[in-house]
Amino acid sequence: MIITRTPFRISFAGGGSDLPSFYRYEQGAVLSTTIDKYMYIVIHPLFHGNNVLLKYSQTEMVSKLSDISHPIFREALSMYNLTGVDINSIADIPAGTGMGSSSSFTVGLLNAIRAYIGKYSSAEKLASLACHVELERVGSPIGKQDQYAAAYGGLNFITFNQDESVKVEKVIMDANVKRQLEENLLLIYVGGKHSANDILKTQSSSMSNEDKFNMQKRMVKLAYQLRDALHNNNLDDFGHILHEGWLLKRSMVKGISNNDIDNVYEQGLKAGAMGGKLLGAGGAGFILFYCPKERQESFRQAMVDYHETRFSFDHSGSQVIYVGEKLF
Repeated sequence: MIITRTPFRISFAGGGSDLPSFYRYEQGAVLSTTIDKYMYIVIHPLFHGNNVLLKYSQTEMVSKLSDISHPIFREALSMYNLTGVDINSIADIPAGTGMGSSSSFTVGLLNAIRAYIGKYSSAEKLASLACHVELERVGSPIGKQDQYAAAYGGLNFITFNQDESVKVEKVIMDANVKRQLEENLLLIYVGGKHSANDILKTQSSSMSNEDKFNMQKRMVKLAYQLRDALHNNNLDDFGHILHEGWLLKRSMVKGISNNDIDNVYEQGLKAGAMGGKLLGAGGAGFILFYCPKERQESFRQAMVDYHETRFSFDHSGSQVIYVGEKLF
């Protein structure tokens, strides 16, 4: 038996610049962190011969890999022609809520499969393979930031180059300031699920519009500004940069925000938050607020109708956390 644990991510700035419709013309950049909310993948020999048993939100038992309905399971297992396994997935956070769960699933699955067949996997290997599975084999209209965030873990500045290469740089900052940053970030669940593929497909096609493309360039500049502020241990502008980035993002395409999300966001600002953003492609899920500690009591009182999810930063990326002997 092999068990992997792969973190979910929170993206602060630059989202959308990891789409090929942007970075093939202008370098993309995002600043993000992984958090202590995880996707777990368990892989175990299957008692019933060479069939494949998959347990996620549904259950599948197939005799041929090509018959698997779940596209990521199908493509990842087909890459290694692996049968005779029982695979389960368990997540701390629901899918479709803006934390990169699909890519955390893909990275964790590949890590589990490769460990099961005795292959070592570096963070770069897992990230690039996950991109290959999701973007090329499955054909999802998504970007690359989630795969690299999940594989590497930590607080990172990630750049996306025209030649398809990706560079991951750790954001170095004073430990006390980093702890303050964690304490000032509040995560509010507003509910619902979004179709990231639909929103990202629309956002990608909007890059042919010069005004939208220039807006995305501005979002990349904000990612650089945020990185520099953190390198200088300066949190003063963090909330402002989040807010400016959210205003740009929500004006990119329809479906990123709605009246309910706008109302919760405005309510959070009035209650003491200095800025924030809806996580992920948009439409539903979690709103991240930056709220100084001295204002958090009044903030929480104002947001009492919404679920707050407490979290800390993760630093490890995708890990194999259990290795047991094969029994069959």
